[in-house]
Amino acid sequence: MQSGKILRNHYKIIDTLGSGGFGDTYLAQDLDLPGKPKCVVKHLSPKSSDPGVLAIAQRLFEREAETLYKLGKDSDQIPKLFAHFQERTEFYLVQEYIEGHDISKELTPGKKLSESYTITLLKGILSALEKAHQNNIIHRDIKPENLMRRNSDKKIVLIDFGAVKEINVLTTAKQPGTTTLTVAVGTPGYMPSEQAIGKPKLSSDIYAVGMVGIKALTGKDPHNLPTDPNTGNVIWRNEAQVSNHLANILDRMVHEYFPQRYENATKVLEALGLTTPTPTPQPKPAPQPTQTKTVVATPQPQPQPNKTRRQILILGG
Repeated sequence: MQSGKILRNHYKIIDTLGSGGFGDTYLAQDLDLPGKPKCVVKHLSPKSSDPGVLAIAQRLFEREAETLYKLGKDSDQIPKLFAHFQERTEFYLVQEYIEGHDISKELTPGKKLSESYTITLLKGILSALEKAHQNNIIHRDIKPENLMRRNSDKKIVLIDFGAVKEINVLTTAKQPGTTTLTVAVGTPGYMPSEQAIGKPKLSSDIYAVGMVGIKALTGKDPHNLPTDPNTGNVIWRNEAQVSNHLANILDRMVHEYFPQRYENATKVLEALGLTTPTPTPQPKPAPQPTQTKTVVATPQPQPQPNKTRRQILILGG
């Protein structure tokens, strides 16, 4: 879209923030509010003109807009959704603009950052992600460019949730009446193997967060780190000054086999000692019936009458 274009007589495009296969992102102004505050407009458009694809895109768009609205309302570390609308076959989201910088500006290639910085960074990302995971929502595209450091409070804000981007990569499948994705949503290096084949889990996000932490400690991009040929696990410890405690946590976060990872953001925060573990409710023992001790009376032997005395009495009678 050209700078100066106005959408819905409401949002004026100022600049392009990003463009790619998953859609375009623009900086805009809200003309209806005092001071014309900045906002972000995301533009999504299915590649296929097939009516079936459009119908699926509409359902996906509505579902994901509802998700983004709820998350933005519940967490101050996820941008608020201001509006969503469709014009013909084009879809638009209008979100809060985060004043700040993405953390790729902090993770300079070749610069190894401290363990304390890395733990603080992990806490910031995981606390933002925790609200999504509590709602069973997978981000799908966690990487330094999608982690904003907000100027006002220095908190990490999680931007650019991935599921809505599927709209841009929907296409008609070979079987009539079905659709498929042309590519998996995610970024190589931060996207684990199960996500690459279109089966992301909550723990797929944990893998991505772990790779961000490893990048901070090693100064290396994920694709520049070798992997174990037998297990597929990333080899990185020799590149970092790190305690065994944190290294073991990161190794578990980026385990190639997803059931071996932490299940969600809360579990990692607990492992890092940055949140109080939720106590597991213990089953209450079933009440035991009160046992009444039954005493069986043993019959006592009756004294035998004195036969001699009885005889004397009879004789004397």
